[in-house]
Amino acid sequence: MEKLIVDYTAIAVNTGGRKGHVRTEDGLLDFDVTMPKEIGGEGGKTNPEQLFAAGYASCFGGTLAAVAGKTSLRDSEIKAKVHLGHYGPDSFGLAVDIEVKIPHADSLEHAQKLADLAHAHCVYSKATRGNIEVNVKAVE
Repeated sequence: MEKLIVDYTAIAVNTGGRKGHVRTEDGLLDFDVTMPKEIGGEGGKTNPEQLFAAGYASCFGGTLAAVAGKTSLRDSEIKAKVHLGHYGPDSFGLAVDIEVKIPHADSLEHAQKLADLAHAHCVYSKATRGNIEVNVKAVE
């Protein structure tokens, strides 16, 4: 594996796991987390899957901007759906669906090509490639 030359390091600290608190070292994020109601938690607070979705959508959007060329990304939207599920007892996993809306693309096919190019270069996509299912689809 190629050695990464580190340009930036984000540091977050969690206490209490999924029913605890998370904060970043710089203090910009500082909040409680909990399990979603859908999996037996109390809900009402954010959770790791939402944080992952927010990070992935933001990173993917930045990468899309880098590869879009002359295509205007005005009014574009990246929706990351992070699914938490299981393969069997005590075997949990994630899957991601990314919907890319580029209203100013020449066509839906052109939007899909840009989405595929962004997926090829996005660092979140690279980190998940071969580890979890990630589907990328251009939508109108």
